[in-house]
Amino acid sequence: MDARGEADSAPDAEADGMSLPPSLEALEAQAQADPEDPVGWQELGAALFTSNRFAAAAEAYAKAVEADPESGVLWSSLGEARVMASADDPMPDAAEQAFRRAVELDAGDPRARYFLGVARDLTGDHEGAIGDWLALLADTPPGAPWENDLVRTITQVGAINDIAVEDRIASAAGARDILPAGLTDARPGPTQEQMAAAVSLAPDAQQDMAEGMTARLAARLESEGGSAEDWIMLMRSYSQLGRTGDARRARDNGLAAHPDAAERINAAAQTIGVE
Repeated sequence: MDARGEADSAPDAEADGMSLPPSLEALEAQAQADPEDPVGWQELGAALFTSNRFAAAAEAYAKAVEADPESGVLWSSLGEARVMASADDPMPDAAEQAFRRAVELDAGDPRARYFLGVARDLTGDHEGAIGDWLALLADTPPGAPWENDLVRTITQVGAINDIAVEDRIASAAGARDILPAGLTDARPGPTQEQMAAAVSLAPDAQQDMAEGMTARLAARLESEGGSAEDWIMLMRSYSQLGRTGDARRARDNGLAAHPDAAERINAAAQTIGVE
């Protein structure tokens, strides 16, 4: 179907009370208008990354860290974009440096910790990489968007290098039942370098998808409202993404919209860990 046909058949989002996301051109103009604001460059970098324009995304994130050099998440985003923009090297030095700077600023940054494990794995230190990923798993909130792919990475690297990991995964995960089905049958396939380069992308693709779904849910609730369960879902989604401030706001908005469900919403917030 041509572009005109798609446009003719698409629902009118603005007529339904929902605003369309800004175009890349609009985001670039916004960033250029206030180059000292890291948020504009971050939003442009994220949009370019989602559009698979990784080199351009890396440039935008580089400008974001120039504007805010003390942000761990911006450094880890820059590192990821540099990995994706590299056609030949699965872990360019500039990307690894960005990840190391990210953990210097925020030791818990999951993206940087994951990719630093990939960097270690690529040097041949498979046991060390697995140890890093197991430590990340132990710190991963249940249901986090990168959780299953992290377990899959540990399992695949263990299988390829004949390292027993199943009991260690269970130990790191504690009482959580997160082992994806079928992983215990993982068998060696591609080379170590090919596998590491491929699996390094999965958790972030999952995170992008989760963030997109959360943004759509938030937009719908803002424009149309929703049930108490919808607000609880949004609160839980934000919490899993590590966006605790947004999770609190979702709780408060849910309480304002459904005061009759205050007990249920507050109980869910307590269970999730939203204070």
